[in-house]
Amino acid sequence: MKRIAINMDEVIADANHRFAEWYKRDHNIEFTSEELNSKKFSELLPHDHKYLIQEYVYHDDFFKDLEVIPGCQEVIKDLYEKYEIFITTAAMEFPNSLLPKLDWLGKHFPYISWNNIVFCGDKSIINADYLIDDNVKHFKRFIGQGILFTASHNHDVEWDIRVDNWADVRKMLL
Repeated sequence: MKRIAINMDEVIADANHRFAEWYKRDHNIEFTSEELNSKKFSELLPHDHKYLIQEYVYHDDFFKDLEVIPGCQEVIKDLYEKYEIFITTAAMEFPNSLLPKLDWLGKHFPYISWNNIVFCGDKSIINADYLIDDNVKHFKRFIGQGILFTASHNHDVEWDIRVDNWADVRKMLL
């Protein structure tokens, strides 16, 4: 059985929406969906507010109850029937994210065993045939095929194999 490693943030969990939600809460400024989907969140902020990105991601509640990326639950459930699925997240950079991410996965993907959840730093340690991720830096030393999942911050990134959404993942792998 082939293996698929799937990143969390901006692939199955919508952290970008959380940034926007908290920024609206703190500054009463709301971004449109078009703005959020076309630019890096840091590009939307005034220079003197860019520090908030780091402040938010290190907050204990940032990764709690993130919205689910549309379509991922259904497609991953179908992939699970054909592939060995691992959720791989470079969570070690944000140690306060470990428990909220584990709880989130249990809530939204209860059929994925804790044995198939990998909290790591460098994803090159992952032994899988495919890695679906929004950041090409994770493909550099990865032994399998990297599949770039389109996100607001990677529209201008060149990569041979790219999917724009979970319907594209379905077409490619099922």
